[in-house]
Amino acid sequence: MTRGVRSATWLFGIAAAVTLLDRLTKVWAEHVLRGGPPVELLPGVRLVFTTNAGGAFSIGGGSPLVFVTATVVVSALIAVTAWRHDRVLTSVALGLVLGGALGNLADRLLRGPGFRGHVVDFIDIGPWPVFNLADSAIVIGAILLAWTGIRAKREPALERPGADDG
Repeated sequence: MTRGVRSATWLFGIAAAVTLLDRLTKVWAEHVLRGGPPVELLPGVRLVFTTNAGGAFSIGGGSPLVFVTATVVVSALIAVTAWRHDRVLTSVALGLVLGGALGNLADRLLRGPGFRGHVVDFIDIGPWPVFNLADSAIVIGAILLAWTGIRAKREPALERPGADDG
């Protein structure tokens, strides 16, 4: 298996798994939690049904098309570059970001006219805004990307696997 095929396989496999898990958990949350009392899992951690028209921290709730446009652009860039990565961890990180983006994009499409629907959120951890699995995947993916970027800068290019096969 070539480097590009391996990279794309990891990226799209992770993205598909995240998107599927996100959809399943949101459908579950809507059917089980909607209209009911919050479910306390641990002290400070509860499950509660809510929706969000905006982005992180409910910013931009009146501009859902901005989020849709950004999601489509970022998703397209990730997909186009899927075969170019020389590290599995980079592909996994981008797969997490793509899967999370597609999960929230699906909500916007399925839960309203056009892409104006609200995203389902249900994980409530103390002082943080309520979020979902897609949000978690995006944040974890971004952190992994930053970490792999920092690590890559510390290694000489010739010592990186695949760096010399252009």
